[in-house]
Amino acid sequence: MSALRHIAVIDIGKTNAKVALVDLATLSEVALRRMANAPLRQAPYPHHDVEALWTFILDSLAGLNRERRIDAISITTHGATGALVDASGELVLPVLDYEFDGPDRLAADYDAVRPLFVETGTPRLPIGLNLGAQLFWQQKCFPTAFAHAAAILMYPQYWALRLTGVATNEVTSLGCHTDLWNPWHADFSSLVDRLDWRGLMAPVRPARDRLGPILPALAARTGLDAQTPVFCGLHDSNASLLPHLLSDVPPFSVVSTGTWVVSMAVGGRTVDLDPARDTLVNVNALGDPIPSARFMGGREFSVLTEGRPETWSDADVRAVLARKTLLLPSTQQGSGPFPDQAATWLNADGMNNGQRFASISFYLALMTATCLDLIGADGPTTIEGPFARNRLFVGMLAASTGRAVVASEAATGTSIGAALLASDQVTAHGKGARLEPPTDAAWAAYVRAWRAAVEARG
Repeated sequence: MSALRHIAVIDIGKTNAKVALVDLATLSEVALRRMANAPLRQAPYPHHDVEALWTFILDSLAGLNRERRIDAISITTHGATGALVDASGELVLPVLDYEFDGPDRLAADYDAVRPLFVETGTPRLPIGLNLGAQLFWQQKCFPTAFAHAAAILMYPQYWALRLTGVATNEVTSLGCHTDLWNPWHADFSSLVDRLDWRGLMAPVRPARDRLGPILPALAARTGLDAQTPVFCGLHDSNASLLPHLLSDVPPFSVVSTGTWVVSMAVGGRTVDLDPARDTLVNVNALGDPIPSARFMGGREFSVLTEGRPETWSDADVRAVLARKTLLLPSTQQGSGPFPDQAATWLNADGMNNGQRFASISFYLALMTATCLDLIGADGPTTIEGPFARNRLFVGMLAASTGRAVVASEAATGTSIGAALLASDQVTAHGKGARLEPPTDAAWAAYVRAWRAAVEARG
């Protein structure tokens, strides 16, 4: 095992930002700081409040270091986000919020230059979900500012730059539906050369590279040792996957849950991915292509449960299964396996709060099972992140896949994987409870009813 033990993981999610302290000796989180992460909706376009995040990061590092000495720092963030910086490392344009629809206004022009799915494994996505579309829009709409850019950085490496002064890129973020990366050739895509961006792309380095110690001013600000190393970092879903790549035997799949529910299959069945259903090719932390699918499940959960208690009883579950109270896709349209369908309820009259929560949990599990089927998943499925604590979600996922589901015990599924970048160990990941598919026929009948209702909508 590495001599480094306590790793501070900076984890910037779309909804929340966190700094977790991970103990590599036990592969567990021993402390956590959290803040809401909301974009600034102001000129020149909606963008991330990087200065508020930076203050939170530095305050969290200082506070955690007072509790236990921080030995190293690792970084993980959400995807579809990049930063344009000048030669001094300052932003030339704000970090665009990928839910901003500005890039759609140049969709026709962008579609004329973007690579095909067969080259990049990137589906064409709306708003700013293709990072290439964001950069294209920024270059067309802000040509003077764009011309001052010295480097294009993926979001984890933007924070690494602020911590170390070293500008880099890394493949898990480059390979996350950006249109910028060819996963088959491990090189930038034809789009990068077509738009003459290759010279702007910071050098690509492995996720586990030590970029250097923190900057002296940050050591003074936080109280960390001046030689504290910072690792290059990676995309958050791939951070969830990494512990399993190091220790699990294929076939298996990992579902990373947060604002997005991202399903990733390792050693599964060979299938043709359908870009129209939000399947894609991610690139894992070892540099290998991996079939993936996703939908905005965490956002859907928040919208559907807001203001209502998240409680239920066995009687509520039995009632939902018996009545076949169904929520059909999709609450968040424009992405996921059913991007063009609008959500609707069936057999929902008179349901109470517990029955509603059960139905929502079942819906999210069935959407996840659909994603897993689309990518040829096989073997056990491990759930990382907040959905692992939802027993109804876990149970219905087992029922709908017909395979065992493991609910990870980690409070923040991404933090363990990001911390492992600082370790040489290859050890079994702490799993959590393993649940086999329910034997009660009512669960299987519910799955058949949901799928039949979805199919009947066309």
